[in-house]
Amino acid sequence: SLASGVGDLKRMLGNVKTRGVWGEIQLGALLEEALTDTQYQRNVAVSPGSSERVEFAVCLPGREEGGAPVYLPIDSKFPQEDYARLAEAAQNGDQAAVDSARKALMAAVRTEARRIGKYIAPPHTTDFAVMFLPLEGLYAEVMQHASAVEAIQREQRVLIAGPSTLLALLNSLQMGFRTLAIERRSAEVWKLLGAVKADFGSFATVLKKTQEKLQQATDSIDTAFVKTRAIEKRLRRVEAVEDTQAEALTDGEEEA
Repeated sequence: SLASGVGDLKRMLGNVKTRGVWGEIQLGALLEEALTDTQYQRNVAVSPGSSERVEFAVCLPGREEGGAPVYLPIDSKFPQEDYARLAEAAQNGDQAAVDSARKALMAAVRTEARRIGKYIAPPHTTDFAVMFLPLEGLYAEVMQHASAVEAIQREQRVLIAGPSTLLALLNSLQMGFRTLAIERRSAEVWKLLGAVKADFGSFATVLKKTQEKLQQATDSIDTAFVKTRAIEKRLRRVEAVEDTQAEALTDGEEEA
């Protein structure tokens, strides 16, 4: 049963197109797990006017807020034939075949790196791209050739990543996205506080004018009270005169 399953898997991966789709699906799953839909794109023409499209590209923020993004190209590669020959030679203990398969594998990796290099187009993209190897075993085998990997990074400007290392890279980018979002939100808060400060200054001016008007109204009311008391005194005098005249008239009638 196990042998039959392995045979089915080998037949499925024996087709170059199917193998490429499998690697692309795995790469898409990792991007979907680590990033949001707006932080990466599929089949991107990273350079304006170019017909070359990379499988995936992470959308990094541009230099200017609201401007065009800077793309980080990521392409999946799976040199399965060379890796399978290497695994078979190692299992058979054929050291000569192992050495030959390793040379062929690294030659295939260098060839794929040169193909990925066509997606590097600063300032529309980063000055490097990422080659994704969908198997940890394949990635570990390639990374054993440190000098060749360093040469690929230096000359082709292509970073080689396996599933775990790519996920770590994407998580680091996600933290950068969050930090940038916080910084931009902080800038928005400062702008909002500046607007509130300006509005509060206008409100303070209006409040001061209102206070002056209220003070004037209070002064007018105080003046009115003073005048009212003066009028009341005069009215009391008039009432007193009227009472005196009324008493005088009453006394005259009694004497008559």
